[in-house]
Amino acid sequence: MKQQLKEELTLTAIQAAQVAYAPYSRFQVGAALLSKSGVTYQGVNVENASYGLTICAERSAIFSAISDGQRQFELIAVASPGGVAPCGACRQVLHEFAPDIQVLLIDTSGEKQVSELSLGMLLPHAFSGSDKD
Repeated sequence: MKQQLKEELTLTAIQAAQVAYAPYSRFQVGAALLSKSGVTYQGVNVENASYGLTICAERSAIFSAISDGQRQFELIAVASPGGVAPCGACRQVLHEFAPDIQVLLIDTSGEKQVSELSLGMLLPHAFSGSDKD
């Protein structure tokens, strides 16, 4: 994948993190999801006083894309302090639509370091629709 595209997605995720709604944790996360059709979808974490109602940036981006009719994705960038990996729920939702997706992890608390991993590395032995049979 072109380096310029990765850099654009990284910047989009960082910008998204800046508008995340995280009044309780103060841990702002932004995501930028690239569909196979070339459209980028942003997502942010949105916290709630009832913590279980909080949504992560990654799922926010995925659900936005799904609402727009997208079903195939090739890259997601996630920007957060420390460059943390997606939670288990987000990994599983990503696997539903893009089991081979590449994940860029951006550390927003410093020099904007970027790591790249495959979803398979983050979620080995994932549960899939074929496991239901």
